[in-house]
Amino acid sequence: MIFCIREMKHKIKWMVTIVLVLLGTQMVLSQENPNIILIYADDIGYGDIGCYGGEAIPTPNINKLAEEGMRFTAGYATASTCTPSRYSILTGQYPFRNYRAKQEKVLPGNAPLIIDPAQPTLPAMLKGVGYTTGLVGKWHLGLGSPKNPLDWNTFITPGPNEVGFDYSYHMAATNDRVPSVYIENGYIENLDSNDPVQVSYKKPIGNDPTGLSHPELLKTQTNIQHSGTIVNGVGRIGWMSGGKSARWKDENMGDIYLNKVVNFIEKNKKKPFFLFYASHENHVPRIPHPRFKGSTSLGVRGDVVVQLDWNVGQIVKSLKENGLYENTIIVFTSDNGPAVYDGYYDGAYEKNGDHQPTGPYRGGKYSAWEGGCRVPFIVSGPNNIQKGVSDAIISQADLLASFADLTGGKISDDFEIDSQNLINLLTGKSNKGREHVVLQGVGIKSIRKGAWKYIPPGKVRSKGSIDEMIFDYIGNEGALFFLPEDPSETNNLASKYPQKAKELSLLLNAELSEK
Repeated sequence: MIFCIREMKHKIKWMVTIVLVLLGTQMVLSQENPNIILIYADDIGYGDIGCYGGEAIPTPNINKLAEEGMRFTAGYATASTCTPSRYSILTGQYPFRNYRAKQEKVLPGNAPLIIDPAQPTLPAMLKGVGYTTGLVGKWHLGLGSPKNPLDWNTFITPGPNEVGFDYSYHMAATNDRVPSVYIENGYIENLDSNDPVQVSYKKPIGNDPTGLSHPELLKTQTNIQHSGTIVNGVGRIGWMSGGKSARWKDENMGDIYLNKVVNFIEKNKKKPFFLFYASHENHVPRIPHPRFKGSTSLGVRGDVVVQLDWNVGQIVKSLKENGLYENTIIVFTSDNGPAVYDGYYDGAYEKNGDHQPTGPYRGGKYSAWEGGCRVPFIVSGPNNIQKGVSDAIISQADLLASFADLTGGKISDDFEIDSQNLINLLTGKSNKGREHVVLQGVGIKSIRKGAWKYIPPGKVRSKGSIDEMIFDYIGNEGALFFLPEDPSETNNLASKYPQKAKELSLLLNAELSEK
């Protein structure tokens, strides 16, 4: 009997020891592996943010992130449109290596998933080292399988949850495309089974009014492309029927996404988490909450950026209230450059004044010029990121390899990735960045190596608008620019430095030909 009691005490002692060790391990994990929040803004230009020289739009909360962290002046999205750049930031792969991301300018709202669930992704890698992963906001990378027609009224799969996200709350594509509903973990939120959703991008369906049939119902007049089904007084791209109880109200979208972000933070604060907050601001239709109307002199385009900045401040506030701010890395960047007018006659162009959304750079959304892909890129976090400003070249694709190194994550070598491990650059321990980066515009790609930028022969979209099909034509020599002296890419040096132009042309072709 005495022996049994002693043996029991011995077992309890070891059990307590094991529990304490496990608890200690978890504490060390949470201390060593920081939370990561990736704030991916939409159509926000380099010059739209105060810390990058913008003066027309107050962005104090984003500026504060820059003051407390690293601000990169040569940070790039891989493409000047959203689907390709979103593909890259999650997979670490240039979009032209994926057929769908390469061929599609932007995906329709009923396109199949373009990420192979087997390939490495940022959320899957972090999930593999114990992170809880979440997506809130814009998706636009497709849903469902090419082999099976998508049924919006049942479980929608594959989607974000199949490529590494534990939790997802998102729209299917963009806020100007149908279906105009929120999807939570594969199911349309608030869907009435007696009012099923149907979606078409080929022909009108259902009896809902459209921008063409009932323009008097529109809050904002639109071009032809945005004259499909009217939802919440806004004409959309494409047509949908059903889902009346599930349809969103644009004015509330920012608050709804913010609440989901805060809830995710509070629910998962006890262990490391990764949150991809893919904001819809500043994509059209720009319909700010009433409390932000009139915040700027730029009309709704400026007001929506103020709304985004306020949301950033609320996220920081939530982190501080939950004791997480010190050990959280926040990345703020944008999916591509800006478009002032983009299909809705919302007054943004008329009220833009002297504001330069791309800063000193040429072009904008859709363009291979610098303004299409050079975007705000800020990395902040008191425990992990040093303060400073860097002019080193970095791509959004580099987050995968960099955060894998930071967290001890593994990346399968079964898929080719273009992500480079620049964790020392991101954290401010080094100023060594990429030697070169490939940039994908609509119809043409360019390359930057060091101080030089090269665009091959062809035509380059000049204006950041889907209506203004204005092109700049590049001759047989290509176009070569020395960016430190010519950030606006106006002085073509290809004929003066033919060997440099040839060097970059060969490098670009080599990148494009890699399998």
